[in-house]
Amino acid sequence: MALTREQLIDAAVGVLSEFGLADLSMRRLARELDVQVGALYWHVKSKQELLVDVAARLLDAVPRPDSPTPALAPMAIAALLRQLRTALITVPDSAEVMQLAQSMRPESLDPLGWLLDFLRIAGVPESDATYARHVLVNHLLGSIGAHQEALALAAGTEPSEASSTWGDEAFDYGVRVILRGMTLERIAG
Repeated sequence: MALTREQLIDAAVGVLSEFGLADLSMRRLARELDVQVGALYWHVKSKQELLVDVAARLLDAVPRPDSPTPALAPMAIAALLRQLRTALITVPDSAEVMQLAQSMRPESLDPLGWLLDFLRIAGVPESDATYARHVLVNHLLGSIGAHQEALALAAGTEPSEASSTWGDEAFDYGVRVILRGMTLERIAG
C-alpha cells in the first residue's frame, strides 16, 4: 500500500505527541512508516512544511465557533483562545511547532483566521487586527511553553508551584489584560 500524506502527518503527530520535537526527524518517520526517507519527500518538500501540516492537524479538534455579535466578541475571543490552549497544551513542543506554522503559513491554521475575524467583529481596526492576533497568539504560545517547561522541570519531583503558576488562571488573566489594552488604546488613540 502506498504512503499517503495523511499517513505521514498522522505519524508525525504521533511521534510529536509521544516523544516531542527533538525526536521528530524524517529518518524516524521513515522507520515508523517502514519506507525510505525519500518517500516522505514525495509528499512534503521539507520537515518545516510537514510541521505546518502537523500544527494544522493539532488544531483540527477545535470546532469553528459561531460568529459573535460585536458585544460578545471579546468573550468569543477568550473562549477560542482557551480551546486552542486545550488542544495544544498536552502535546510536547506544540508551541514551537505552532510558532513555525504561524510564521510560514498562518492561513493554513483555520483558528487563526477565526481569531482575526473575531477581532474585526470586536471593532479592532483592520490596520491593527493582524497585530492584535499576533499579540494574542504569542501569549497563547508563551503560556503553553511556560506551562510545559514548568512541568518538565518538576518531572520526577513533587508537583511544583511553578507548574500551576502558568495554568489556566494565568492564561485567562493575560487574555483579559490584552483585550482591555486594545480597548484602552482605541480610547486613548
